[in-house]
Amino acid sequence: MTLLRPATFAIPGDITALTGGYIYERRLLEGLRDQGRDVRHLELPAAFPDPSPAEMATAIRQLQAVPQNRVLILDGLVFGAIDTAALASLRAPVLAMVHHPLALETGLDPVRRDHLFRTERDNLQLSRHVLVPSPHTRDILIRDYGVEASQISIARPGIDQPTLPPVPVTPPLILSVGILHPRKGHDILIDSLTRIADLDWQAVIVGSAWDHDHASELHAMAKASGLGNRLRLPGKVSADVQQRLFAQASVFALATRYEGYGIVFDEALSHGLPIVSCATGAVPETVPAEARLLVPPDDTTSFAAALRDLLEHPEKRARLASASAALATALPGWANTAQAAGTMLDGPCFD
Repeated sequence: MTLLRPATFAIPGDITALTGGYIYERRLLEGLRDQGRDVRHLELPAAFPDPSPAEMATAIRQLQAVPQNRVLILDGLVFGAIDTAALASLRAPVLAMVHHPLALETGLDPVRRDHLFRTERDNLQLSRHVLVPSPHTRDILIRDYGVEASQISIARPGIDQPTLPPVPVTPPLILSVGILHPRKGHDILIDSLTRIADLDWQAVIVGSAWDHDHASELHAMAKASGLGNRLRLPGKVSADVQQRLFAQASVFALATRYEGYGIVFDEALSHGLPIVSCATGAVPETVPAEARLLVPPDDTTSFAAALRDLLEHPEKRARLASASAALATALPGWANTAQAAGTMLDGPCFD
């Protein structure tokens, strides 16, 4: 009988938070446990990647307590920001979980961006192995961070099958799902919607207020848009409500400025939705060409034109939707994600 290598999965804050990264890590933790593997969840202070000195010290103490016979799977928000000398002092071998490098986050000032780049680059030299969700992130780590290809494994996110059949509403629903954060480009979407106000549609932007100042700006922008009840920002919703919105939608739209993967795109595919998004980060490799319209990021005119195209040409919308539903049948499940990670954990890099 093969012994499964034990691990500790260190994650900052609430593991049930509804972001792609937290969903990925929660499902990976569950999937590794389903293999019969001993995987402990270690909750670190929630403030990463911007902890106070006290929170940094607390996290370091927690990580130093992990014994050397357990692989320490370290969430990317922590791994890319933790003090390098402290990381070098850990007893446990480190598996870095990197969704996308922290220096690629939207809205960072140059000094902060450089600090995060240097910290994550140096920390990557101390990890035994690196787990990423996409070839795009792997390629960035090789090209810009000096990581050897042999040190990186890809565990693509899985998908759950929809619980509801498609029941598109009238007028057509444009759905966007993503935390209220500048990187998600909801401001571009709202501006785009004002440019197609002559058409008949409704829109919902679902997402928790990850950046409270930005969330306030988005609500003010929506109020000033003159779109009234045609545009709703309900904030965080339950899983059941989100499933119902996906079932009711005719178009999925996310004007993202960057994605290291984008689990929500797979969810949109699984619901058979045509996707309007931006040619940035991992989006072009995550969303198949047959199911999408991609425009440059931060290009409101082009984003609005893509939405108009699908609304004014229902036959094109139907063609992309059909392709989306067909492509979704090949998407992996979460058990596949855990299998890829488990194979790597039991491999020679942690012997």
